[in-house]
Amino acid sequence: MKRIYITSVFASIALLFTGCEKDFLDKPPKDVVDAEFFFKTATDLEVATNDFYTMLPTTGVYSDDASSDNIVPLTAADRVRGNRIVPTTRGSGGWSWGRLRDINFFLENYHRVPDEAAKRKYSGIARFFRAHFYFDKVKRFGDVPWYNKVLDAGDPDLYKARDPRKLVMDSVMADIDYAIANIPAEVKLNRITKYTALLLKARIALHEGTYRKYHGLGDYEGLLQQAAAASEELINSGAYRLFTAGGPNVAYRELFSRNAQDPTETILARDYERDLGQHNLGYLMTAPTQGAWGITKDLINSYLMKDGSRFTDQAGYETMEFYEEMQNRDPRLTQTTAGPNFTVYGESTPEPVNLNGTTTGYRVIKALPSRDQWTASYMDIIIFRYAEALLVYAEAKAELGTLTQQDLDISINKLRDRVGMPHLNLAQANANPDPYLAAMYPNVDAGANKGVILELRRERRIELFNEGHRWDDLMRWKEGKKIEQPMVGIYFSRLGAHDFNNDGKADVFLHDGNASGAPKEASTIINIQQRPLTNGTSGYLNPFQLGGYFDESRDYYYPLPIEDLRLNENLEQNPNWE
Repeated sequence: MKRIYITSVFASIALLFTGCEKDFLDKPPKDVVDAEFFFKTATDLEVATNDFYTMLPTTGVYSDDASSDNIVPLTAADRVRGNRIVPTTRGSGGWSWGRLRDINFFLENYHRVPDEAAKRKYSGIARFFRAHFYFDKVKRFGDVPWYNKVLDAGDPDLYKARDPRKLVMDSVMADIDYAIANIPAEVKLNRITKYTALLLKARIALHEGTYRKYHGLGDYEGLLQQAAAASEELINSGAYRLFTAGGPNVAYRELFSRNAQDPTETILARDYERDLGQHNLGYLMTAPTQGAWGITKDLINSYLMKDGSRFTDQAGYETMEFYEEMQNRDPRLTQTTAGPNFTVYGESTPEPVNLNGTTTGYRVIKALPSRDQWTASYMDIIIFRYAEALLVYAEAKAELGTLTQQDLDISINKLRDRVGMPHLNLAQANANPDPYLAAMYPNVDAGANKGVILELRRERRIELFNEGHRWDDLMRWKEGKKIEQPMVGIYFSRLGAHDFNNDGKADVFLHDGNASGAPKEASTIINIQQRPLTNGTSGYLNPFQLGGYFDESRDYYYPLPIEDLRLNENLEQNPNWE
């Protein structure tokens, strides 16, 4: 697999002048010299854009859900607890612009290279990253100042006000369209291609379109049409397909846990190797004193039965214990959390039940690598994958009211085919909206497509779990209050011994301060004084007793830093963050 070697263009350029004895004050301005000496060949453009890849996420792809309602970590994130504060220092809290200057510097100078094909390709990549940069800024802050040039000291635009969200997003869409038109249509696992740009456009347009729809900003239809068109173009390209190796009970887990990605479904991945680059994801997912991630009960409840019926339609689903609730479910459930007879990736002997490294009892195993990587990991990290295009296509058309059964069959039902699940039926979904999901998303479009929109949200949450989408989804759907719904774990009917794999032996023992009665074979012992249940001596594990908090008038955006507001009197703080 080809690795992306990231070299800072500015560090490279600096080397050109290492031996120069001319007095620094006699030199031309740095940017002038840099451009004159550096931008000569197609290789120079490639080296320059390589630096932009550092803007892409790494392990954050698989840790962001721990700051949402999907996963409860040992310490809940500030944004979940409603404890975000206004940052003080200039450029902090995400209000930083250095990488934008690098991109704009490149775009002002790339034309010096005579190679026309290289200019088209690498200017497209630069504008991909500018679109990516501004998309993140708009999600976080709403209105932001749009800059498409390098700002020098004294430039009055340094102190401009924030530009309207819609103006900025028009520019973002222009950038990503340029990227799609100019970056070659190649299948390259570690490089930005036209296909990467198509998926980014679909993601941006879906987010912005649904944000405008549910927040009442207007002008959303065109964006949703663009989301559907971009994802459809990617689907019709035939460049990618879903990864199915191993069959319905293996493929989904295998996709994320394997060491090396391939370009079957994965469009862009961060490449790691044992000797050349490692990360801490395995440690974060397994160390009891670190993340101790636990999947929330309402997500577990959202997985359908194997026959396509709803788990939450069953009588008594609320008080089912672990072994029973894991039976005959969507195969993605036990490829996402450790089910009965869980086996570590790459091993053949079932692992003893271990609830000590998970707050809710539902252990995260999606993207958990082999045991030898639980201290230092080197498995690749997926950044963009084809499945997202299928989800975007269906959701955009459902929110527009143009979704057909054929649309579902070329998108969502492909995802269900991968795991051997029955197809989603448009008419049936709309005739009988799921009340469990309706209570989860009270702001959902109440029109004729309510039922299928709810089902698409189910599918998206399950398919993209632990890939960093959940918080943004809640924000764009105007469902921030979902954070305040209970985030609990496994249900226990009583204290004492519990058999998690139905082999007649105790796996988990609960006590109220006296563990003397614990069977010797029990691999997990829980003191409910330390890990409480919702009903005292019975109920759900309750690791987040204070619960989440979300201020509808404030928390859809982040605050700007105090120093930036003082330095630029034209900036205004986001509402209710004063």
